[in-house]
Amino acid sequence: MLQNFTDEELVARAVAADADAFAEIIRRWDRKIFALCFGMLGREDEARDAAQETFVSAYKSLARFRGEAKVSSWLHRIAVNQCLTTKRRQKVRPEEYFEGDEYGEDKRFVASPRQAPSTTAEQTERLRIVRQAVGSLPVDLRQVIVMKEFEDMTFQEISETLEVPLSTVKSRLYTALKQLRMKLERFPIEIV
Repeated sequence: MLQNFTDEELVARAVAADADAFAEIIRRWDRKIFALCFGMLGREDEARDAAQETFVSAYKSLARFRGEAKVSSWLHRIAVNQCLTTKRRQKVRPEEYFEGDEYGEDKRFVASPRQAPSTTAEQTERLRIVRQAVGSLPVDLRQVIVMKEFEDMTFQEISETLEVPLSTVKSRLYTALKQLRMKLERFPIEIV
């Protein structure tokens, strides 16, 4: 029944003490918020924690939601802030988030029975290299890359989420893609 309501209507119902309405918001946005957090933090456990904290923070601030932005932009902004807080607390270099086995690639990756082991190894290595390259970008550039390329957000949505002008979003994306291209050119593996 709640699936028929818009996000904004669900927020209004949640403010009026309808717990099921907020549960529906979580159901709708949980995967996207987790994906955003994972893209920014690079570790599944930290991304889950950040996503959970995003929804806790959103619930606590429901009454302050004025509808000036879409609910999705509001949740993305809270998630970005949560990820930045997590990174500040840890004070580690961005590259460390994207190195090693933290992704559980070996545990979750199952090759197609028709795929040669060398192809599987090459794909795994490509994925590791791309993640490392994205992780080495400055946070402001990484945010835009993750939101645009991995979350398929529009420039306008990114602008609203990050609370920066549209031209800044486009400039950051251009710079991020240029830096990624330069980083990936150094590797002997052909990046498709």
